[in-house]
Amino acid sequence: MAASKHDVVVFGSIVHDLISYTERFPRPGESVRGKHFQSGSGGKGANQAVAAARLGSSTGIIGRVGADIFGPLNIDNLAKAGVDTSNVEKSETSSTGTATITVSSEGENSIVVTLGANLEVSTTRAEELESYIAGHKLILCQNEIDQNANLRALQIAREHGVTTFYNPAPGLPNINRTILPFTDVLCVNENEAEFITNRTITTAEGFETAALELLDEGPKVVIVTLESRRSILL
Repeated sequence: MAASKHDVVVFGSIVHDLISYTERFPRPGESVRGKHFQSGSGGKGANQAVAAARLGSSTGIIGRVGADIFGPLNIDNLAKAGVDTSNVEKSETSSTGTATITVSSEGENSIVVTLGANLEVSTTRAEELESYIAGHKLILCQNEIDQNANLRALQIAREHGVTTFYNPAPGLPNINRTILPFTDVLCVNENEAEFITNRTITTAEGFETAALELLDEGPKVVIVTLESRRSILL
């Protein structure tokens, strides 16, 4: 009898959020006083893993942090959420990914993301953990690690009958479309749909057409989330 599979593996990013709330954004060279500060674990990959674990799925993450104070903190927070962190490596050459976020009183935000150790998650790492990936029902990938690494992880998953889910966030103008034939479920927002189709889209009908176009490139399911709190599912 074949061994039973775990539910979800995330191949992706771990980013520590540093959030300052202030009345207004500083001008160049200016220092303004903050009203409140928060610090917490984040990253698109880690967020997917925590969400899956909270929904009751057995979930693991393949990722990389730095040998700094944020590395162990993020690993501990993932573990407390019920995520298997045994395949999170510590880099000796790069820092843990960080997002430095400033939020104004109007609710506008300014964000600087430094991906650090996340960019060291490699195709080799996916190949090293082939059997671990194969032991899951679903793999989730995003765009905060190297796209070639994402492609290799999805290829390996496909070879072993693991359902593949790709959310190309954050949107990049040079998205590797060769990933699409290895994607079972593609989920994009409006911005990402424009990047991946390389055109400006202004109507719901336009996003529907884009979703149909993306279906032709390999995914079995395409989801487009719209700002109007609607989604297109094909």
